[in-house]
Amino acid sequence: MTTPAPTQHALPSYLNPDHVGPWGIFLQQVDRVEPYLGNLARWVETLKRPKRILVVDVPIHLDDGSVAHFEGYRVQHNTSRGPGKGGVRFHQDVTLSEVMALSAWMSIKNAAVNVPYGGAKGGIRVDPKTLSRGELERMTRRYTSEIGIIIGPNKDIPAPDVNTNEQIMAWMMDTYSMNQGSTATGVVTGKPVDLGGSLGRREATGRGVFTVGVEAAKHIGMDVSTARIAVQGFGNVGGVAGKLFAEAGARVVAVQDHSGTIYREAGFDVPALLLHVKNTGGVGGFAGAEVIAKDAFWDVPCDILIPAALEQQITKDNAGRITARMVIEGANGPTTPEADDILQERNILVLPDVIANAGGVTVSYFEWVQDFSSFFWDEEEINKRLVRIMQEAFDAVWQVAEENKVTLRTATFIVACKRILHTRELRGLYP
Repeated sequence: MTTPAPTQHALPSYLNPDHVGPWGIFLQQVDRVEPYLGNLARWVETLKRPKRILVVDVPIHLDDGSVAHFEGYRVQHNTSRGPGKGGVRFHQDVTLSEVMALSAWMSIKNAAVNVPYGGAKGGIRVDPKTLSRGELERMTRRYTSEIGIIIGPNKDIPAPDVNTNEQIMAWMMDTYSMNQGSTATGVVTGKPVDLGGSLGRREATGRGVFTVGVEAAKHIGMDVSTARIAVQGFGNVGGVAGKLFAEAGARVVAVQDHSGTIYREAGFDVPALLLHVKNTGGVGGFAGAEVIAKDAFWDVPCDILIPAALEQQITKDNAGRITARMVIEGANGPTTPEADDILQERNILVLPDVIANAGGVTVSYFEWVQDFSSFFWDEEEINKRLVRIMQEAFDAVWQVAEENKVTLRTATFIVACKRILHTRELRGLYP
């Protein structure tokens, strides 16, 4: 008996839009934008199939002499516009579906702000808090060696993400460089400044969130200086965005992270709260704060809500309770498609992740350029360039949203997908 050949449109189960998980959400988002792609729609399958998926075993010696194995991933979603670009996360809940979706959102994000990158993402399923510093270094170096066959300054450039930082990037750069036999600073971004990192990189994502928030506020007639802000996640993204909004006169009235949920109607002393987080690891226990239930965070009266933690935080179950006029997505994929629809019906403006948190990758691009030229800019120049790019990108997305009567998320996908697929069409297929 002959087995029939698969049809051109057959998809592996994990690529199916009905598959539960972040990748399924991305596929739904692509389906929503397809009617706006015109003749480029013939290439839309390009977006629904990652270019390359690498799953690796990461064995290391633990401090007690035993051997532990961790599962690692590196996914390159699309490289039509340039080398893959995207972070590496260390988290106990990392899955292939998540990394695939994050790589795809990086493709959209990079195209939306028009930097010459494709989309990629990586991760290891591990709770890094359970590892010693030595174990963490050995795991990072082994993972880098395993994915070294597909990364490189002109191929795929990792960066920090959840539970990774400048030190992790330094270990990754050193490992790759040792294997290549020469120093390759451009293989990663988000490095320490002394190793070719860029000034302003750590604050870039939060600064981008603030920048697009201010631009959007102008369009809807909101006075940022009197706005009440609620932030979920108070690290490099939420913390920096909260600080910049507070400096502009806004009140940060509620903050939630893994350590608790706190509220203060008069607004928090944000620098003091950031210092508390630095010293204790979370917002829990901050003096003078009212502790509220975790689920009550979504009921807090506010004008701007910034989800800056993990994906799928705003769902159909809590979207109807949000009081904000504007949601700025500091995290990747924090809002499900069902929640998106509810927020739209309630006239709550959503600034999607693929434009709102693109400040990090924009300054990563600056870092990459500086590494190639070995000429480094001062922080004022970097912030000036970042703000200009974010403002121009947001204005282009706003215009497309107005012309097509669609949400900012769909508008961002229209802009980005057209750029990606136009490049795909120009390049053609080889062989």
